[in-house]
Amino acid sequence: MTKTAMYIAHMTDSDLPPDDLRGHMAAMDDTDRQIVDALRADGRMSMRSLAELIHISRASAYARVARLERDGVITGYAALVDPVRYGYALSAYVYVDIAQRSWKSVRGQLLAMPAVDHVALLSGEHDILVRVRARDAVSLRDTVLTRLQDIPEVHSTQTVLIFEEATPNR
Repeated sequence: MTKTAMYIAHMTDSDLPPDDLRGHMAAMDDTDRQIVDALRADGRMSMRSLAELIHISRASAYARVARLERDGVITGYAALVDPVRYGYALSAYVYVDIAQRSWKSVRGQLLAMPAVDHVALLSGEHDILVRVRARDAVSLRDTVLTRLQDIPEVHSTQTVLIFEEATPNR
């Protein structure tokens, strides 16, 4: 995996644990943490390989992974993709300022945009940080100046180009 690998997915409310579990750390022991670390490194690992690596039975591996999924610790599995090789050579962070109390509405509209691959609610000077992946400058301009700024609750945007990305080796 290259250092420019990225996670392409959109988390929806259905991907999150029930409301009573949001914001609360799940009960986990060292074995659970080893399982999570191993699956973060290789999400396609078989249960047999996982069990052998962690030195637990396959039945225990299945049960623990199922519990970690049910508790919302493991929220899904995805392919890591190099954005440049995938055809998205231009990336940018876009700071977005929005109307008060419009976060949920704006979040949904942002996540529906194919070029948007990350959305975060912020504290501080700006309200939202969006990462946009675009094929070229024209696509980026269209996403920011047309799609983002056409959302009625968006007051302003500030775009910062990403020259290079590094991801931790996990």
